Amino acid sequence: MRISTFSRNALVLFVAAASLPAQDVVTVKSPDGRIEFRLLDGPPAMDDSPLPHLSYQVDFKGKRLIDTSHLGFEIASQLPLGHKLGLMDTTRETVDETYTLVAGKAKVVRNHYNEVVAEYMQNGSLGRRMTMEVRAFDDGVAFRYVIAKTSSLLDFLVENEMTEFVFSQDADAYPLLLDGFQTAYEDQYSKLTLSGIHSDSLVGLPFLVEQPGVGWVAVTEADLDEYSGMYLEHKEGRMMKARLAPRVDGGGLAVQLKTPVVTPWRVLLISDRPEKLLESNIVTSLNLPSKISDTSWIKPGKVVWNGSATTAEAKRYLDFAAASGIEYVGIEGWSARMGNGYNDLTKPIPEFDMPAVLASAKQSNVGLWLSAPWRAVESQMDEAFALFEKWGVRGVRIDGMNRDDQTMVAFYRQAAAKAAEYHLLLDFHETSKPDGMERTFPNVLTREGVLGSEYSKWGARVTPQHNVMLAYTRLLAGSMDYAPGGFNNATRTEFQPREAKPMVLGTRAHQLALFVVFQSSLQSVADAPEAYKGEKDFDFIRTVPVTWDDSRGVAGEVGEYVAVARKAGVEWYLGAITNWTAREVDVPLAFLGRGEYIAEVYSDDVGTNPKHAVIEQRRVNASASMKLKLASGGGAAVRFRPVN
Repeated sequence: MRISTFSRNALVLFVAAASLPAQDVVTVKSPDGRIEFRLLDGPPAMDDSPLPHLSYQVDFKGKRLIDTSHLGFEIASQLPLGHKLGLMDTTRETVDETYTLVAGKAKVVRNHYNEVVAEYMQNGSLGRRMTMEVRAFDDGVAFRYVIAKTSSLLDFLVENEMTEFVFSQDADAYPLLLDGFQTAYEDQYSKLTLSGIHSDSLVGLPFLVEQPGVGWVAVTEADLDEYSGMYLEHKEGRMMKARLAPRVDGGGLAVQLKTPVVTPWRVLLISDRPEKLLESNIVTSLNLPSKISDTSWIKPGKVVWNGSATTAEAKRYLDFAAASGIEYVGIEGWSARMGNGYNDLTKPIPEFDMPAVLASAKQSNVGLWLSAPWRAVESQMDEAFALFEKWGVRGVRIDGMNRDDQTMVAFYRQAAAKAAEYHLLLDFHETSKPDGMERTFPNVLTREGVLGSEYSKWGARVTPQHNVMLAYTRLLAGSMDYAPGGFNNATRTEFQPREAKPMVLGTRAHQLALFVVFQSSLQSVADAPEAYKGEKDFDFIRTVPVTWDDSRGVAGEVGEYVAVARKAGVEWYLGAITNWTAREVDVPLAFLGRGEYIAEVYSDDVGTNPKHAVIEQRRVNASASMKLKLASGGGAAVRFRPVN
């Protein structure tokens, strides 16, 4: 059981504690002073209760961003926890530390925040106690609940959270509307006003909202452990309310735990520019440090997946990967079936000669990944993972969860910990959004949880506009296994969905740019080997990194276009993509810093051939900007190399 110790492995600059009489407001500001979070003991709840209700507000640059929003829990067979609370004590702390990520959008992360811990007691409830931990960063705020063990609350049986997000204005929102809690997050994002979101809709996270004249805010969660995933529902007006994924064992509960309990963090990423939200590392910063002491075996990289599961095809993909400098080959459908219909992860199908494939992988110096259904992993975890390590398998893609209720959340953590014991990397497919657990378990390189390029085989839903939207929504939660790099590029009039030699909507340069825009520490290369044969553009895919020292959102407009710069070593890379509107983008190059660079630019053949990228070199420096002409559905990919 997790308990809160309020310990900090950090440089503590200031600590103050005091026993205070009950008071109405507890405030905490971000280090730069632009964000202010306030805890309020009242006014009465909007559920017709006459009792005062614990609430919060958030201001950004002196203007209201989140209006009075209630906090608390609906608990089975007890009064709600959140009404009629009295403030007992507050503790304040400022933390300024750095930590290192094995892989991600930044290598060394500054974790700088001001924190307040406010302890409350509920009157008339035999002393039930609830503590709010709030951290204010320069690029957002986060809060979580800590429920103490008391004689009146030994069992924490949560029907739902009462956490609200009441935005200050009825403005544009970009929800992922889901059919239910059994979901893989594989759908398009919508653009609606807050008040236009139907009350029956279930909204997945992250949830992006514009507050005109104030800023942009994205709601998500972090450090999801021993709890249920959070969704949002539109209740009325400007209010969105938390809805926890229900447990699958029935009974109407979302969370069933013994106290004390520490919930996941509820996160608000905040910026005055939407593309700057991409730079935030709050989600990983709110997770625990790595539980893996020796991470030297964790190697991010690119992977090509082979779905035929024959020995000959596996060797063909291994030869291609070795020749292309691609680190991994993944095999789907390789495991035999047991009598109960589950896959047997200890036995390959007859047409797949595992020893021969393993020998070929070793000779080619290419790592092997295996796909595995989650139910088979759950039932054979120790046996299968030990065998995989013995075989020399490098990673496992676990498929088919489609849930993040309390039981499934426990499975994610269990699989990550057990895989680490056997030196196995993980990719969760058909799953919910990430929550930053890659800091705690850096062997988890990526997650799907996205309508990715594979859907181009079955329809025209994966559009350039969809890709632009993903940068401002799903990507904010963390590493995203989308599978860019489709080379059978097509216009809207030419496009045909098909399984064999699938087409992708948009231009070649758009697909190249996705390797920079979409961060994934295991980057799946979409197309078959023959699609890249003789294609000069493939050089960019071969050389572009998958993990970064720094990331910058440099330009963009939600739903229209985005430009992202990322640094690896002494080199910078830039990806810019547009929707179906052709445009010229003026990208400032201040991120380059000192010195001169040679920019190798892959840009659109504007107006003619979507399969052709124009490759040119330009000499640039940080004082200039780069004009990029993006075709309809187009993009640009740039590699910057220092002159000296």
